[in-house]
Amino acid sequence: MPVDGKLLEILCCPTSKTPLIMLPESKLAKLNATIREGGVRTVEGSDVSDELEEALVTEDMKVIYPVEDSIPILLHERGIGTTQLNDF
Repeated sequence: MPVDGKLLEILCCPTSKTPLIMLPESKLAKLNATIREGGVRTVEGSDVSDELEEALVTEDMKVIYPVEDSIPILLHERGIGTTQLNDF
């Protein structure tokens, strides 16, 4: 179940306060492919091993936050910086 639209209107990055949008399917597919290859780390440096079903991304496309069971996980340490992803 996707994140509620009303909730999405008020969510922002906990660090930069940049508004968040749903990560487009094409970008999610690229992210999950890189996760399968073992090349993704969180902001705090932990390996990301589980593929994401959905995610939010800052409007400037710099940080991705996972959504688990329709709940956005907006913790700085769980963010995924997009600079580590090729052609993102």
